[in-house]
Amino acid sequence: MSKVNQKSYKSGFIFLTTLFFLWGFITVLVDSLVPRLKDVFEMSYAKTVLVQFAFFMAFFVFSVPAGFLLSKIGYKKGIVLGLLIMATGCLLFYPAAEFRIFGIFLAGYFLLAGGITVLQVAANPYVALLGNEDGASSRLNLSQAFNSLGTTIAPIIGALFLLSDSIKTSQEINLLTEVEKSDYFIAEAATVQTPFLMISLFIVILALIFSFINLPKVMQENPKGGYISLLKNKLMLMGVAGIFVYVGAEVAIGSFLVNYFVEMNLPAIVSENQLMMNIANAIASNFNKSFSNSDPKSLVGIFVVFYWGGAMIGRFIGAYLTRIFAPAKVLSIFATMAIIMILISINTVGLISMWTILAVGLFNSIMFPTIFTLSLEGLGDLKAQASGLLCMAIVGGAIIPFAFGSLIDNFGFKTAFVLTIVCYGYILFYGRVKLKIANKN
Repeated sequence: MSKVNQKSYKSGFIFLTTLFFLWGFITVLVDSLVPRLKDVFEMSYAKTVLVQFAFFMAFFVFSVPAGFLLSKIGYKKGIVLGLLIMATGCLLFYPAAEFRIFGIFLAGYFLLAGGITVLQVAANPYVALLGNEDGASSRLNLSQAFNSLGTTIAPIIGALFLLSDSIKTSQEINLLTEVEKSDYFIAEAATVQTPFLMISLFIVILALIFSFINLPKVMQENPKGGYISLLKNKLMLMGVAGIFVYVGAEVAIGSFLVNYFVEMNLPAIVSENQLMMNIANAIASNFNKSFSNSDPKSLVGIFVVFYWGGAMIGRFIGAYLTRIFAPAKVLSIFATMAIIMILISINTVGLISMWTILAVGLFNSIMFPTIFTLSLEGLGDLKAQASGLLCMAIVGGAIIPFAFGSLIDNFGFKTAFVLTIVCYGYILFYGRVKLKIANKN
């Protein structure tokens, strides 16, 4: 690779990694405002499920068309388009809050997720292509680490500056008079309208910046082959399945951690342990909370930050490990460790059980970027369309958690966790297959 290309690729990588951080930050900042909108709409459990469904279905709906479109317009224009779709979604939250129309809110959330999908389809393979293929996993792990950094910082910013006053419960709202209730909903709508306008404006500015940035061209337009040839590629389809089970397992565990902790009676164990209480209050202080009189779920729920924070730390570590070791080998080891942590957790009690299940987040860290880049190996200019198929598999985050929850309802947590072990078992299998191929070459 020439020095000119190296410099161009390095600059492109820095700009894209900045984008990863910003879209992670913006996405979670928006998420921190959604409870306000849920309050405005007096959302039932059914409506709450619809919100999650809209988010994950956007990946299913937008991914393949985005991959096809990118093959026509290129990665750079795809990134700009994704940002503009995100901005449009955020803008729709304004009239949704103003007129309290749930359908507009749902459409806005769907578009926001659609914009994120287009960004994922464009940015992930673009980072992988900015350099030698051997370093693709390392580069994407590093970019994804900064994405996780953005998602870690955003809730703290949201809690400190956007959600500093408390949201009333349904019971408290029911005690208000009709006039007080109307005033409360108007105030809640106003609370989110200005931040959403500012976020939308910021995203538009970001899109304008990226439209003028000189990013290296790494793909020919209108590549030959397309989805038909990709659907005949067994290794690529194995990667699609890997993304499906990974996202599903990660979301399933993260979604039910608090319930798992409560069932293990961890609130009582934590409240009796001064060190654990100090840790809980140290984390909670960032969110203007204290646990001296909190409910049990809030007390143990604060420790979930270690699950998602572990993913961020692990990606920084993974960026180094996948540079010095075969990415497929690192993936296999991390999948094995995730299985071991789950097995220890479901066969122990107390703090050991809690910390081992939280440690799964650390070993989740490198899975998405590593599976993603391994799946793109040898695909040439079909990487954009392959990225569409891989991002479509993120819908596993809607399907596997539902199956996990159903298993909990019918058989309990220990049986339900077997499903996640099967998911990580498949990722281990995929890693071993890719490692065997790499060793042959």
